[in-house]
Amino acid sequence: MEIDPRHTPDYLFEASWEVCNKVGGIYTVLSTRANILQKTYKDKVFFIGPDVWGEQESPWFREDKHLFASWRDYASCNQHLPIRIGRWKIPGEPIVFLIKFDAFFEKQNDIYAEMWMDYGVDSIAAYGDYHEATMFAYATGVVIESFYRFHHLEAENVIAHFNEWMTGAAALYIRKHVPKIATLFTTHATSIGRSIAGNNLPLYDHLHQYNGDQMARQLNMTAKHSIEKKAAHYVDCFTTVSDITAAECTQLLQRQPDIVTPNGFEKDFIPQGPDYNRARKKARKALLNVAGKMVGHVIHPDALLIATSGRYEYKNKGIDVFIDAMNLLRKMPELTKDVIAFIMVPGWVKGPRKDLQERLSGNEPAPIGNTSPRPSSDCPFLTHELVDPDHDMVMNQIRHLGFCNTESERVQIIFVPSYLNGDDGIFNLPYYDLLIGLDMTVFPSYYEPWGYTPHESVAFSVPTITTSLAGFGVWAKKQGDKTEGISDGIEVIHRNDENHTEVAEEIASLVHELSLKSNEQVKILKQSASALADMADWAHFIRYYQDAYSKALHNSFVRLSHPYKLKTE
Repeated sequence: MEIDPRHTPDYLFEASWEVCNKVGGIYTVLSTRANILQKTYKDKVFFIGPDVWGEQESPWFREDKHLFASWRDYASCNQHLPIRIGRWKIPGEPIVFLIKFDAFFEKQNDIYAEMWMDYGVDSIAAYGDYHEATMFAYATGVVIESFYRFHHLEAENVIAHFNEWMTGAAALYIRKHVPKIATLFTTHATSIGRSIAGNNLPLYDHLHQYNGDQMARQLNMTAKHSIEKKAAHYVDCFTTVSDITAAECTQLLQRQPDIVTPNGFEKDFIPQGPDYNRARKKARKALLNVAGKMVGHVIHPDALLIATSGRYEYKNKGIDVFIDAMNLLRKMPELTKDVIAFIMVPGWVKGPRKDLQERLSGNEPAPIGNTSPRPSSDCPFLTHELVDPDHDMVMNQIRHLGFCNTESERVQIIFVPSYLNGDDGIFNLPYYDLLIGLDMTVFPSYYEPWGYTPHESVAFSVPTITTSLAGFGVWAKKQGDKTEGISDGIEVIHRNDENHTEVAEEIASLVHELSLKSNEQVKILKQSASALADMADWAHFIRYYQDAYSKALHNSFVRLSHPYKLKTE
């Protein structure tokens, strides 16, 4: 759609639970896109997030009490809205509003009744994080209205952009109370689609047979599905991040997205040239050191270091397939190179293992020759202590398959169940600072609307494996994965509801293929990976958002000219 100059925003609000709150992939979407938005709409783009910080301040937020001080004071005194205003400590440093929303819990039942009467949102069976997210979202709507009216923005083109079901109540609030604001809603993954996949039901083969409302009742997801569906239907522009999720939305939410807005990535912070080589050397040293101390024997410095990472969604993220693939790989007699396979997936942890910390600090006796006792005879796989290791799915699969991590085995598997934010107690390096030291990453996802983990890998020049069920995988298959194998820096494996074993076999084969490549061949495929990432940066992908802003404004103008039409079809 051609962008009409009249259909561009003068002010842009964007709300998410993950603003200054790094809990998932949406943080990456917003924090990497913010730089180009700030360049385009200098200090007229405002990110809104939850103020869930107590005595410990968010490491990504810097308060500035001079920003919009008169409005903040007015909102606090006259409207009882506690708002902190500052800068998001990311490239571009956009303005952020962090909202305390505790007071809205007193009005929770009234808010739910209002949403039911106005839009038919069914909150009756709500539980868990629904309440917290919805009170934050409602507060977000009130804050946007307050800013809009205080600064008299009625004559301006204003857009309010909401991410995921957690902000659905804000979209509905704005539609009712400030209809002049154009609304945009992005679902990064449908709540019911993720639930269907996570409950081991065949999502893809039977997608067109599923009814979203019925499945939500069956899987006890009615409240989240309801508010997500109503937000999708009542906003001026509805978007999602990939063609895969667009089909899912059309079936399960019964609205086809207006625009697909794929996720980009900013590579500016990635080291280049000699700096890249130094960072890679440091990362490899850290990975090899921890692995060696973990398994109790010296690991060859040329060992192949591979990893999977992401949220602990055992089936959806393909963690089960990854472990099966490593099991197949270790049984290959032709494998002549050591492989260290890291599972970097945050779990339910007590903290870092004290015995491993002591070994890493050098407080235990040095090993004699090439061997030393393991830090714990019953736990040669874990870097951190789990709260309930006997019922951990990763640990149970590793034990069931008979991994031992002995010196005679070519493939060693190490589970890192901690957030890698720089202070985990074992590596003490952020995830990106370890990613750069890997030789390959593997993400055999079953449910992956986009897939930042493989996207990040190629951005760091690390060859990656993903699947045809990941949005990034589908995009990469169209753009860059032109040959069979890993030689072009990425391999997108066909995956469906039935071929778990075949996917594991292909991953094992591809890792073996990489182990045979020369240094020069590896250098070429790393360059190919980086070139693919260059095609998927925000400089290329921001145009989809600009189209979405234009669409939202256009549809809001149409809606306002038909005041009795409540619903955008």
